Amino acid sequence: MSKRMLALAWSTVKGRKGGFVAAFVAVLFGSAVITACGILLESSERSGVPTERYQAADLVVGAPQALPVADDVDPRFGERATLPADRVGDIARVPGVRAAIADVNVPVSLVMADAEVLAGPDGTPALGHGWQSATLGPFTTSAGRAPTGPDDVVLDSALAERAGVTVGASVRLVLGSNTSTYRVTGIAGLPAGSLVRQSALFFTDDRARELTGQPDRVDAIGVLAAPGVNADELASAIKAAAADVVVYTGSDRSEVEFLAIGSTRSFISELSLAFGGSMVLVIMIVVASTLALSVRQRLRELALLRAIGATPKQVLGMIAAETMVVGTLGAVLGVIPGIGLSFLFHETFTLVGAVPDDFELSISPLPVLVAMVLCLVGARLGGWIAARRAAKLRPVDALGEAAVEPPKLGWLRLTIGLLLVPVGLATAAVLPLVLPGEGAVESAAFSAFLLVFAVALLGPRLLGGAVTVLGPSLNRRSGVSGFLATANAHANSRRLAAATTPVIMGITLAAAQLFSATTSSSAAQDQAADGLRADYVVTSTSAGVSPEVADVLRDVPGVSAVTPVVRTRTLAFTSGDDPQIRTYPAQGTIGHRLAETMDLAVLQGDVADVRGNTVALSRIAAGTLGAALGDTVDLRLGDGTPIRPTVVALYERGLGFGDVTLPHDLVLEHTTDRLDFAVLIAPATGTDVGALGDALRSAVQHLPSVQVNNRESFVAAQRDAATGESAVGLILNAVMLGYLAIAVVNTLVMATAARFREFALLQLVGATRRQVFAMMRSETRIIVVAAVLIGTLAAIPSLIGTSIGLTRTLIPSIPLLIYLGIVAVAALLGWAAIMTSTRIAMRSQPVDAIGVRE
Repeated sequence: MSKRMLALAWSTVKGRKGGFVAAFVAVLFGSAVITACGILLESSERSGVPTERYQAADLVVGAPQALPVADDVDPRFGERATLPADRVGDIARVPGVRAAIADVNVPVSLVMADAEVLAGPDGTPALGHGWQSATLGPFTTSAGRAPTGPDDVVLDSALAERAGVTVGASVRLVLGSNTSTYRVTGIAGLPAGSLVRQSALFFTDDRARELTGQPDRVDAIGVLAAPGVNADELASAIKAAAADVVVYTGSDRSEVEFLAIGSTRSFISELSLAFGGSMVLVIMIVVASTLALSVRQRLRELALLRAIGATPKQVLGMIAAETMVVGTLGAVLGVIPGIGLSFLFHETFTLVGAVPDDFELSISPLPVLVAMVLCLVGARLGGWIAARRAAKLRPVDALGEAAVEPPKLGWLRLTIGLLLVPVGLATAAVLPLVLPGEGAVESAAFSAFLLVFAVALLGPRLLGGAVTVLGPSLNRRSGVSGFLATANAHANSRRLAAATTPVIMGITLAAAQLFSATTSSSAAQDQAADGLRADYVVTSTSAGVSPEVADVLRDVPGVSAVTPVVRTRTLAFTSGDDPQIRTYPAQGTIGHRLAETMDLAVLQGDVADVRGNTVALSRIAAGTLGAALGDTVDLRLGDGTPIRPTVVALYERGLGFGDVTLPHDLVLEHTTDRLDFAVLIAPATGTDVGALGDALRSAVQHLPSVQVNNRESFVAAQRDAATGESAVGLILNAVMLGYLAIAVVNTLVMATAARFREFALLQLVGATRRQVFAMMRSETRIIVVAAVLIGTLAAIPSLIGTSIGLTRTLIPSIPLLIYLGIVAVAALLGWAAIMTSTRIAMRSQPVDAIGVRE
């Protein structure tokens, strides 16, 4: 692009600031959103939290916590993967290693004198370790001595202070559900201060390994390097000596110490890629729509250029240069609010508990440059789409269209738009009936974007039809102003379509995104409530319920069935030539008498056969994986252990109970804490349910962390937990809808403010200001109602398809108040933007305004 062309573009932009402000605003806020997503993505790779117990370790060695996948985000395991204990000796023998120290983690709670169960600070975990690992802190005793016997324990100084414990005191510790008494032999602390993210207790090394239940495994190995040995070189030597380990250095050491940090990184990475990709598409549509309106308002000027000899290529080049000037300004200036938005994301994610509050953002030039490039590409493409037809028009035709819009759409635009409608409907309503598993839901979600594209292409036709149908009824009592509004809307359907597309897009995407989430959430809650047959559910206020509690409960008179349930996440591989990896929530249960406590709505097979090397799958998971009854499936358990179980049952209620059901002992053995999530209890026939509840509470009264819930309170607690988990989706939807709201106001103000000459002419031929405002109110009614109807109709197929894919029903869950809120916001934005810009456009006297150039 030549300097002369850029200079011409800059002079044009300066001379027609109003026409380019809308495009500038669209690119600026788009750049802000993409910059924020880029910063989050980079933070997922480079940021973390400070290490605490491993401050003195030069390296920390752990097992792989994710499955390596080429050219994609590595899916994380749901539980901690551990190492064989003999790896400690292997690493200790590597040249340059001064010491290799094993570390294990045992979830512990401390019972106060008033029976209060005390965990870590702010609800963080309290973990027990072997005393040898204290060297990795390094922890040193400020009082007392190290533990020497099986009933000795050392507390970190902050925990001892909160519990009011001194050396020599006896403390009751809850390990799982069982309570034991230990003697405090010492108080230990770090030289740099107290622990913030956890509480630490130290047993003897033998006792700590015994308490894990897996004395032949270790969670991590801290490495102290010999003097003068480089940490990176030592890490390479350890990897060469033990290929099945991952070596962490620097700030990455905290990823082994705090397992949730790796999950947080994976969560932020996937979130940034998915949301950022969607926003790029939305931004491109908005920018193209805005530029199309800008070009439409300049047809007279473009016609004059063609008349004095400019070629279509030159006109396209000029518009491209203008787009690049405006796009560059918007993309560069949008970086600053984008950085602020990334911090806002961080704070809101922290507030809802999705990200630790000490997880720091990493800001570098890379995400900024990527955001600017993406915005410029989107603006350039949008400008080309908007200018292509205008550049090809003959001067006479362009002058004609500047005065009166052409009655027909271009054949290519019309053809593509008409083809997208049946494709979108088929993707939403037909494919969910044909495609198995998650493909049905994914196709339904994609249909909303297809129908939005169709609306953008067919906008003038759709709005013209809406005006014909709605105009007379909406403006029946408006008299002349209503007639003018209807005629105006008919005559300028292209202008209205460009201005109204963001409104329709906002309504469609808001309804599709929000109501897809409510449909999924409602289905999960209904399945959990309908499928829970147990009258009582035993849970824990600490890490979980010890497996032996189920045996205690079976001995309570009046109990018919006791089903322990352990929850985890599994990785599953789809069948076919190009297998993909899916992550599914899973549960481990005992199939015997499961039907008395849990109804999974079995479609084929029998869940009572879930034992040994077998599995039951939900309909959605089975369809996605291509698995049928009797097939074997490739799974990875919570800690990454591979299994190939045989499918013995298929069931419907996967949203409520997990898509994968495996034998209880198999799942339990491969979880981090080896504790049950809950124990379901069904009474025997004829048993007094109230009396049974009292008997159950009496049976577990010696276990301070165990509580007995009735069915209703347990279901309510699960519903509240699910509500918290959906907060991140609501935050991202709010950002997308906020951008669309800005685009709505942006384009409507641009379209209305450019009509100042029209308003002046109406006043010069006899219309009063009051009558012009009445006309615009009538026109606004048509625009808002048409946008709401078209946007709603475009979203309904996607929602029906989602409901079919998830529940096999045609009716999605659409909360009326939320829908009315969407409509109210769209109406308020449209009304305020149009009427405010009308008032601004009519500030000048008609005689003065009529002589001003467009």
